[in-house]
Amino acid sequence: MSKRGYHHGNLRQALVEAALALIAEKGPQGFTLSEAAKAADVTPAAVYRHFAGRDELMAEVARQGYDIFAALMDYAYDSGRPSALAAFEATGRAYLAFARKYPGHYMAMFESGISLQANPDLAAAAQKARDVLERAAAQLSQHIPPAKRPPAAMFSAHIWALSHGVVELFARGEPGAKSPFAPEDLLEAGIGIYLRGLGLLPQDA
Repeated sequence: MSKRGYHHGNLRQALVEAALALIAEKGPQGFTLSEAAKAADVTPAAVYRHFAGRDELMAEVARQGYDIFAALMDYAYDSGRPSALAAFEATGRAYLAFARKYPGHYMAMFESGISLQANPDLAAAAQKARDVLERAAAQLSQHIPPAKRPPAAMFSAHIWALSHGVVELFARGEPGAKSPFAPEDLLEAGIGIYLRGLGLLPQDA
């Protein structure tokens, strides 16, 4: 048996990497904890030193995914955008970029069936990502009088849902459909239409 995980002193992360490889091959629900142990070159018993079960391993994969996701969103929002709208749109594009570059993490986050409510660390990591988009939404609506301003949490959640839909339908291959438009263009147009409908952008912007 290889001692790779022990040699590097990071068996926990070796198991996460093994799970990511298996997710890419079989999907987030298509493998067992024993298969993850075999992929990491350890016995199943060794896994239980770090994870109580398969769900706990998947929760850790998802948590790391949310950490990466939040960092990408934060960078997109804060990297010198010329306007609140540009920063807001950049967070949407970061969603697409994350789904493409980190498909294993993405599937663990959104397709594994892991409950945020049952995993406080995972819920906290997910909230970090939502906070970035909500912060961008709040800045975008500052010019509207408070009494008429839509809740930032509401319309940032709508943009999250729109971004997720574009990813699922047009940016991930199967079961995605082909579109005559680039996913980024679809998302930008959808964001613009939605924000104009809320009165957050002038009709000719």
